[in-house]
Amino acid sequence: MTSPTPALLTLESMLRAIPKAELHCHLFGTVRHETFKQLNQRAGSPLAADEIEGFYTRGEKPVGVLRVLRALDAQLVRSAGDLYQLTLEYLQDAAAHNVRYAEFFWNPTGTVHGSGIAYPHAQGAIVRAIHDAQQEFGIVGRLIAAIDREASPEAAVEMVEWVKVHRCEEVIGIGIDYREVDRPPELFTQAYANAKKAGLKTTAHAGEFGMPWTNVRTALDVLQVDRIDHGYTVVDQPDFARRCAERGVTFTVVPTNSYYLRTLAPERWALDHPIRRMPGLGLRIHPNTDDPTLHKVTPTQAWLMMVRDFGFGLDDLRCFMHNGLDGAWIDGTQRRAWRTQWSDEFDSLRARLDTEPTPSSHG
Repeated sequence: MTSPTPALLTLESMLRAIPKAELHCHLFGTVRHETFKQLNQRAGSPLAADEIEGFYTRGEKPVGVLRVLRALDAQLVRSAGDLYQLTLEYLQDAAAHNVRYAEFFWNPTGTVHGSGIAYPHAQGAIVRAIHDAQQEFGIVGRLIAAIDREASPEAAVEMVEWVKVHRCEEVIGIGIDYREVDRPPELFTQAYANAKKAGLKTTAHAGEFGMPWTNVRTALDVLQVDRIDHGYTVVDQPDFARRCAERGVTFTVVPTNSYYLRTLAPERWALDHPIRRMPGLGLRIHPNTDDPTLHKVTPTQAWLMMVRDFGFGLDDLRCFMHNGLDGAWIDGTQRRAWRTQWSDEFDSLRARLDTEPTPSSHG
């Protein structure tokens, strides 16, 4: 008796089913709408209902994401239990899109000084959620403690010291985020040097918000980071981009990055977006959600946008999947095992695709 032929898949259903890594996602950018309202109620309703609705209303030109993140620390997150809930819900939501491995950012400076939760209690709650999510949903989570670049360089050094003193294997490295404008990477050289000396992995948001490609160079050459988050403006300096390609730097890109949605014309944004040009310069890119609930995007949709909006084909996506594994902070044995397993799954799903997309040319 012959087994039934597997059903054909749409592109979206195939991309939902492929195994994924997520390397660029902010915990506070994952908060479910209902959970946000619940946190507001627990905190005594400091935010008006229409303000909350505004945070979750996304037009073609999303704005206000950073305001939401600040509101959580300043007004809504008040206990280690809140952080546990946010982490477990994020990992559950990611696992629903077959994210198998997630490295996500959390800003300890805001939690300690804004929310008033001591670092060891906060870290402990997030790590418990990571353990529970792996048991319940099969997803491996790892935490990146992120420097608040709008705070002082001294606060960054303080934060790295917290990570060192309370070291655990689930907190694998540091990053830096929030607004890059007027906050160049070199301000935080000492914090990064301390982290590197302690054996922590490092990454940095650079070349976001239209900031110059030289910020990416500083992050790589001065801060000595292991990978770059965003990094779009490297396309402005092709010689430097080629150096990045030769070094094998992974760029964690975000299809829904609000800077380009706001600044490029609606009919041109996908054609003129730097993401479209980065692989042609030899750069290793990997798509991510960044702030999924605030950007109104899922991991599946982020991968779908790489095809639908930027014109990449399935060979490209298979390569991006490998880039994610190469850029992930995992050991070589795990990387090789996942590369084989994930490639086989990708190819099996691709064989069931109803219609394969035709890739477009890239400048």
